[in-house]
Amino acid sequence: MSFEVIEHDGKRYAEIIWAGTSVEKSTFFSPAGSSFQFGLLAHEADFIEPAHYHPTIERKIDDLQQMFVVQRGVVAVDFFTDSGERFREVVLRAGDAITLIHGVHSVRVLETMQCVSVKQGPFLGADRDKVDVNVKR
Repeated sequence: MSFEVIEHDGKRYAEIIWAGTSVEKSTFFSPAGSSFQFGLLAHEADFIEPAHYHPTIERKIDDLQQMFVVQRGVVAVDFFTDSGERFREVVLRAGDAITLIHGVHSVRVLETMQCVSVKQGPFLGADRDKVDVNVKR
């Protein structure tokens, strides 16, 4: 297993790149229209990407996605329906990467962990960027 999509009732909850996944050339797994592009960069030795910059382009983004890569430890991510029923658990270990896209989720630390985390900004505060949901465990 290298790349996995977590979906439920037509909603894309997450994308996972499992540790040890290998590609021959740079590959992005997210749909082109996604507001967050998730993939692997791969190039042969001596590759040089030409010097460049990314121009400022106004984009409308109405979702807040979060990606993290587990550096050490073990993390469980639970996914819930809109009515609070858990439908899936994913256990991530060192080297696994996940993008959380839509839907209700929670993170449980099973073994002391450290992750690199990236979210879209700007950060508007926990009261605006996060909504707690009562779920059935």
